[in-house]
Amino acid sequence: MKTIRRWGGFRERNDVAQAVNPDGLTVRRGSHRLTFLALAAVLVGLGLAALALGPVAISPDRVIATLFGAGDGVESAIILQIRLPRLLLGIAVGTALALAGASLQGVLRNPLADPGLIGVSAGATVGAVLVIVVGERFGAGLPDALRPWLLPGAAFLGAGVVIAFVFALARRGGETSVATLILAGVAVNTVAGAIVGVMVYISDDQQLRDLTFWTLGALSASSLQTTLIASAIALLTVPAFIRGTRALDLFQLGERAAFHSGLNVERAKVVVALATAVSVGAVTAAAGPIGFIGLVAPHLARMIVGPSHAFILPTAVMLGVALILAADLAVRLAVPPAEPPIGLATSIIGGPFFLWLLIRNRGRLHA
Repeated sequence: MKTIRRWGGFRERNDVAQAVNPDGLTVRRGSHRLTFLALAAVLVGLGLAALALGPVAISPDRVIATLFGAGDGVESAIILQIRLPRLLLGIAVGTALALAGASLQGVLRNPLADPGLIGVSAGATVGAVLVIVVGERFGAGLPDALRPWLLPGAAFLGAGVVIAFVFALARRGGETSVATLILAGVAVNTVAGAIVGVMVYISDDQQLRDLTFWTLGALSASSLQTTLIASAIALLTVPAFIRGTRALDLFQLGERAAFHSGLNVERAKVVVALATAVSVGAVTAAAGPIGFIGLVAPHLARMIVGPSHAFILPTAVMLGVALILAADLAVRLAVPPAEPPIGLATSIIGGPFFLWLLIRNRGRLHA
């Protein structure tokens, strides 16, 4: 008898596993244990370095002592008030962008899909920029308890509108055209850039300074309250992504084959779209637009652990967080005490990587 299990309305048969795996090999859960342990060790090292290194260096033993409440006043202020919130935001950003990128690539069956490339990050940016420039005029009447939610809420709304628009535009004949999706993303990015330009033009000096640094991306760009809110919202979407691993595997068969295998295709797309809009909108509101993590991390994960999304998603999360923390350390230590925006560092890595992917996957753009 064929086993059927349910996931949020998805009916999945275990007899499709061999079809998803082109080599017909059964993937054992323990086969990538060493990979996960190695990546976890790298993350621990990067996390410790993020707390220890900077214009004021603190030894690792003092960092650990401070985390357990035994640090002096200066060490506690630096680590607990500046570097620890920055580390937590980096974890949230890397997690959200990696999961969104891996899920979009799985749904669309194309390694070029990315929240930034299809305009989701641009939509979140427009929402956040509108709040930065004109938010005080419309948010003055809001209760004090709701004001911190205005920025992440506007970013989520912008991301949600864009992802709904590009998916609807790319839908044709019961399937989603990747080429149309990417072209729609290019158009959305262009329009979003024009709107941001208008906001820059009408902003005052302080708003202009805030916009300039925010649009380049930085883990230290927002207040602690906004950071905690955005990080909590982004991390709440993690179960929605993780529970969809089998659905993403079924998408590799094609939408029609996935449907005939018992998958509620449209509902799966809605789950991925909503989770992407919420998570990307939240972290973009806190850290600004940070590009290419959602492109690079899932592709590296796929190269390391193979095609099964049960392994791709957690590996992509670890790689995404590692890339964010490494980029943040690089900009923090490049020209201290000044800090170039982290978005510049990720673009330097991601731009050439995207060109390499584009050349390698030219034929798939016509799918």
